Amino acid sequence: MILIGQYDSPFVRRVGIALRHCELAFEHRPWSVWADADKIAQYNPLRRVPVLIWDDGSVLVETFPILQALDELVGPARALSPAPGPSRHDASRIAAFASGICDKAVNLLYASLDLMAPSEAWKKRCQTQIQETFARLESDKSKRSSPFFFGDTLLHADIAVACAYRFVQEAQPSLCDASQFPALSALSARAEALPAFREIYLPITNNLNKS
Repeated sequence: MILIGQYDSPFVRRVGIALRHCELAFEHRPWSVWADADKIAQYNPLRRVPVLIWDDGSVLVETFPILQALDELVGPARALSPAPGPSRHDASRIAAFASGICDKAVNLLYASLDLMAPSEAWKKRCQTQIQETFARLESDKSKRSSPFFFGDTLLHADIAVACAYRFVQEAQPSLCDASQFPALSALSARAEALPAFREIYLPITNNLNKS
């Protein structure tokens, strides 16, 4: 398999961590949605990442379909989603919140580009959405005594939240105060200590035109 996209994207990083955690071999092509847009367009005309190319040449785009396909590939015993039922619905909700945080944080990061300069009201809206969603996840996690959201085992929901937390810490640090979100901070630290998280990582650069 081939994973396209840079690890400074929380979405690409999330897929890369899942691949490595499940011990699935893959080639990584760290193409930028800016500098390498034409290359990415060969596989995804939207020029978005992540893109995953299967061994047979077929292509999957967008995080959720890719992770669902990986769960199917490794089978129920190794899948990073809970079994069908209420726990899976809950995990999907948590992962969706985390993905939404990443969307808003990426938008704010892109706002540093002159051609995408947004209004102050729009930036404030994104900041509020990030902090209130983190607060909802913090409340949820603080009610659970387990290391991860659904017990002792790392699942997609945990990867999504940890990747979102690290990304916002680096891209918008004022929106991610550990004293406000101690449960999420602890989960993030626990996840970032794992081998897959340490390997699948690229610091964020604000020089977006060259990244």
